[in-house]
Amino acid sequence: MKYIGAHVSAAGGVENAPLNAMKLGATGFALFTKNQKQWVAKDLTEDNIRKFRENMEKGGFSPEGVLPHDSYLINLGHPEIEKREKSLTAFKDEIKRAEQLGLKYLNFHPGSHLRQISEEECLSHIAASMNAAIADSESCILLIETTAGQGSNLGWRFEQIASIIDHVDDKSRVAVCIDTCHIFAAGYDIRTKEGYNRVMDEFDRIIGLKYLKAFHLNDAKSEFDSHVDRHNSLGEGNIGWDAFRFIIKDPRHEGIPMILETINPDIWAEEISKLKEMAGS
Repeated sequence: MKYIGAHVSAAGGVENAPLNAMKLGATGFALFTKNQKQWVAKDLTEDNIRKFRENMEKGGFSPEGVLPHDSYLINLGHPEIEKREKSLTAFKDEIKRAEQLGLKYLNFHPGSHLRQISEEECLSHIAASMNAAIADSESCILLIETTAGQGSNLGWRFEQIASIIDHVDDKSRVAVCIDTCHIFAAGYDIRTKEGYNRVMDEFDRIIGLKYLKAFHLNDAKSEFDSHVDRHNSLGEGNIGWDAFRFIIKDPRHEGIPMILETINPDIWAEEISKLKEMAGS
């Protein structure tokens, strides 16, 4: 089974996210457990947690099919120690929230060197931050999201992600989420069957397919190898439907979330339905 859904709203409380996913006919979903543009949020209440779990059960959702995303403000590789520690504190809170909700994963963007330190030093900071967060938490698996390589953001080359994983002490607590728009903009061409297989083989050789635990399924307004992060609806961008057919039908991707972050929520149900049809479910 593939958990197919979209990044849904949690407005009014996290407990509303499963209900919003149900309306789309989704079998999985993503959410922010707090405002993604703020450092601090109120703690989840017992009522929030209870209702979230009840609504998960009502919608038939599994924790393995849900992909919470951390705040966009967090930069675990920040060159300044005070700001890096601020990010780490916020990151630990994101992990705590995911664990309180009974979820398995937390998806995050690895970090940025801001052109102030070397790539190698930034990657080392990211791994050190992850080690500190893992030591201070229980079970949540941290999913490094592939990036488009905009500005000074890292995580756009498979080698960068492999370096981070190599320096994480507990390998059972780290994994990867491939964002299709991001890897396309980063120079990985998945538009043809041959290209898709080549990219998956490269991922397996450099990182290892055992670490691939989620996809963000997004077409791209941005050009190939442009390092510009601009999402589009499936089939309406420069990637095209074939790539999503290759992914959804690949038996190596069973049992992982496949989440839309496409630009038109009005057609999410239609996109989900088509992906489910491709998957044969």
